[in-house]
Amino acid sequence: MPEPSPRRMEPTRDYPLFGGAFSATLPPGAIDVSDLRPVPNNQEVFCHRVTDQSLIVELLEQQAHVQGEEAARYHFEDVCGAQEARAVQVETVQPLFLENLALRGCCQEAWVLSGKQQVAKENQQP
Repeated sequence: MPEPSPRRMEPTRDYPLFGGAFSATLPPGAIDVSDLRPVPNNQEVFCHRVTDQSLIVELLEQQAHVQGEEAARYHFEDVCGAQEARAVQVETVQPLFLENLALRGCCQEAWVLSGKQQVAKENQQP
């Protein structure tokens, strides 16, 4: 029996976010959800046609009562509550070096939180 041919990986691609204010490198197969349905102006949403996973980049309003790493966790937990997430996991919380940011003159610090939430899709039960 012949061996199956190796599956060719699509290359990653840089995708402009929020009208080109910055960009993200997206995994192979990522689909811009705004091509399928309305997405709020403060979000960029991508899904994958095979894995059924989503990537959401969301701009959030500063909350004066939390700062630094705790601010990243606060917003993640707030989104979890709004989405009625069942399983929640924070994987990493890391500072971004301001010299690497295009918006470095506009902020004193920047953080990125990577985590997972198990939530229902649009028309499904939680």
